[in-house]
Amino acid sequence: MPAISRFFVVLLLLISAKTFAVATVTITSPDTKIKFSISTDRAGLYYKISYKGILMVDQSRLKISFKEGGAFDRDLIISSANPENLTEDYELIIGKASKVHSACNRVIVPVTEQSAAKRTLDIEIRVFNDGAAFRYAIPKQSQWAAVVNVTDEIDSFNLTQNPVVTALLRANYTTSHEGLYTKTNLNDLKSDTLMDMPALFEYPNGLYLAITEANLHDYAGMYLMKHYNVLESRLSPLPHQTDIKVKATLPHNSPWRVLMIGDKPGAFIESNILTNLNEPCKIKDLSWLKPGKTTFPWWNGNLVPDSINAPGNNYVTNMYYVDFCAKYGIEYHSVVEYGLHEWYVNDGAGFQPGPHADPSRAVPGLDMQQLCDSAAKKGVGIRVWVHFYALYPKLDETFAQYEKWGIKGLMCDFMDRDDQEMVNMQEEILQKAAEHHLHIQFHGAYKPTGEARTWPNEFTREGTLNYENDKWSDWVTPDADINIAFTRLLAGSTDYHLGGFRAASPSQFKIHYTRPFVIGTRCHMLAMYVVLENALGMVCDNPDAYIGEPGFEFIQQVPTTWDETRVIDAKPGEWLAIARRKGNDWYVGAITNHNTRAVNKMFEFLPEGNYTAEIWADAPSSDPNLNHLVKEVKHITRKTEISILLAPGGGQVMHLYPEKK
Repeated sequence: MPAISRFFVVLLLLISAKTFAVATVTITSPDTKIKFSISTDRAGLYYKISYKGILMVDQSRLKISFKEGGAFDRDLIISSANPENLTEDYELIIGKASKVHSACNRVIVPVTEQSAAKRTLDIEIRVFNDGAAFRYAIPKQSQWAAVVNVTDEIDSFNLTQNPVVTALLRANYTTSHEGLYTKTNLNDLKSDTLMDMPALFEYPNGLYLAITEANLHDYAGMYLMKHYNVLESRLSPLPHQTDIKVKATLPHNSPWRVLMIGDKPGAFIESNILTNLNEPCKIKDLSWLKPGKTTFPWWNGNLVPDSINAPGNNYVTNMYYVDFCAKYGIEYHSVVEYGLHEWYVNDGAGFQPGPHADPSRAVPGLDMQQLCDSAAKKGVGIRVWVHFYALYPKLDETFAQYEKWGIKGLMCDFMDRDDQEMVNMQEEILQKAAEHHLHIQFHGAYKPTGEARTWPNEFTREGTLNYENDKWSDWVTPDADINIAFTRLLAGSTDYHLGGFRAASPSQFKIHYTRPFVIGTRCHMLAMYVVLENALGMVCDNPDAYIGEPGFEFIQQVPTTWDETRVIDAKPGEWLAIARRKGNDWYVGAITNHNTRAVNKMFEFLPEGNYTAEIWADAPSSDPNLNHLVKEVKHITRKTEISILLAPGGGQVMHLYPEKK
């Protein structure tokens, strides 16, 4: 090779090395156990994550693409970035704790193209002791118009060690997010199939990782997909096309991509990382927000005694449930339907809105003002069920009418989407509901992402297979409940049709649309009121199923919001015991899968002092009636060891309260 040619080759190599040999930005958690590093090479941005020195996420790409200018992934340089410590103390009405201390290390990494349009965006990274999160921040700039279209955000999660994944697989983006979870090694997971979040990953060395998102605002919902043996993100497209995922008015932020990391899966259930990553509360006056339990008569078939005159969508039928609520301390009665017709005017079929559906007008024979007034005199709030596509076109007038009647809140159902348009419509509903002093329960909806901090009038949301399915299938089992606890529950409040008091084993279970059975013991059902985070716990069986029945007194006692959450012990796929505090009282809920469980545990989470423990436990396994239970009272301290005995599909609950000195 001529000398001059060798000179140019060396010069080219030197230029290339100078161009691409950029600095790596590294940031650790406050306790230094989690390390997140980000850098660039010829293919663009990539990151790695380790925990206690063990690599958990190997080189993983960050790639976002736009209709205007294409992919942001080539000829990138990172500018200098200085980590900083962020601490924050805030309060929650809806959540795992009432007072939260947030501490993380943060860095904002500016990234610029060296060629093409020379666009710039920032990668913001926050690392907590229980996980790491990153997001894209796109500033205004002359290289882009005021509005840009995101065509893809394909972030990879190159997990090491072939972990066991527990996740909900979906056929497409139009989904109610209800189904049975798949559990398999990541290498064996079906490729190119949408995976819902949160998803849990169990590493062979006893470490755990979960992936989800936080602060989903003016953006598309995210899924995972194994593609060419690496997990990648996928965004839900805007309706009626497949190319555009997000229309972004600059400046614009993506949601946080969150990786919970640790050696105790129960810590993920305790974690407040999602609310830490959301904006502060936007409702100034919170005095009208009253979480509590509610009836939901649709589930039991709207059962009433034979003595009720002319049952139906009318005053007397609803007052039967209101009287039950008033007598037994249930805060709300939900008006849903009767005879498979909504309580509001609708000319559609099968609960779907017709052309003249009007959720601001009750059907003839139901005076909603009279019902709300009568219930209020008894200390009971009225709430209603509404189909989203009947409500949204008449949102303002409907909410104004609800406030006039005195309705306290509503279940909004059948959205089944999480594209940017639907995300924005749901936020609009929360904002306008707050203006009219209404709480919201989203059903047929995507996972929460911590937004209850910003809009605490969102009491709960579904996005999970739950006991409503007992009316037509046998899918919901104690094993399914355990999977939900380590996946969907990590995202936040989980709406279930709780309170079925006709417990049955799998062999005893029969499908009944009216008076449904539930699989598992009665104590398993009681424990779900503590295991689940849900500010609007349902009491959805008929009154006669509860009155005089053992265990109903626990439903009357158990709160729906909490000051503190502690996981006593947990093993994914097998069992879980959670303690939650309200004031000075603690409530413990333990559930197991189809196996019998016997565990000895102490009450180390308790403060010093003497406590009374009221315990509701499964009856002996020789008893074929799963509605039977055993109640006992014990005197304990934080050093007392108690045996938690769980029948197959069983549970146990405790109410612990300080003894008077």
